[in-house]
Amino acid sequence: MKFFLDTANIDEIREAYSWGVIDGVTTNPSLVAREGGDFVERVHQICEIVEGPVSAETVSQDAQGMIKEGRLLAKVSDHVVVKVPLTVEGLKATRALSDEGIDVNVTLCFQPMQALIAAKAGAAYISPFLGRLDDISTDGVHLIEQIVQIYDNYPELGTEVLAASIRHPMHLTQVALAGADVSTFPFKVLRQLVNHPLTNSGNARFLKDWETVPDNDIAGQVQRWLKARDN
Repeated sequence: MKFFLDTANIDEIREAYSWGVIDGVTTNPSLVAREGGDFVERVHQICEIVEGPVSAETVSQDAQGMIKEGRLLAKVSDHVVVKVPLTVEGLKATRALSDEGIDVNVTLCFQPMQALIAAKAGAAYISPFLGRLDDISTDGVHLIEQIVQIYDNYPELGTEVLAASIRHPMHLTQVALAGADVSTFPFKVLRQLVNHPLTNSGNARFLKDWETVPDNDIAGQVQRWLKARDN
């Protein structure tokens, strides 16, 4: 499963990308507004950091406006994936842009048939929002499972399931088991994936025991060993 970071914060993206585990980035108007500054320049900065898909969302509500914005955003970088909402106008824009070879991420999906119709319109990615479904006491992970099964039934569609609105690490475990192609989540969730009390306590114990090892400078030992070997 590919990992996308859901943010428009440059510092978070640089840090996360340095870990070597991030495959792409998703943004949306809310995330961009939170950071401030010029939207297009922000997208360009992200694309300079990340060597993978970067979803940038259109804001027009009619198909022609989405198509125009999508074409322009695609000029910012080869990494840009144009993001449109799952509306009738969004479907029209998806078909037009995909026919031009521009990848489209159709967002705000909340039911299986929305996912199927978006795929038929040529979406490269479908973004089901499982966390928002959980918020209204609906099983968001089950939606991922249903979409994965439908897409598996019709592999010719070629659309990737991008699990969005991830709230916590358990969501990631669940969507990975469900077979999602991609998941996108905030930086704080990425940090949570690494942290575990047993990892921390185990590492502390190793370091404490290492202090009892004579001449416990690994670099120095290796250098002396190499010198002795070469002599």
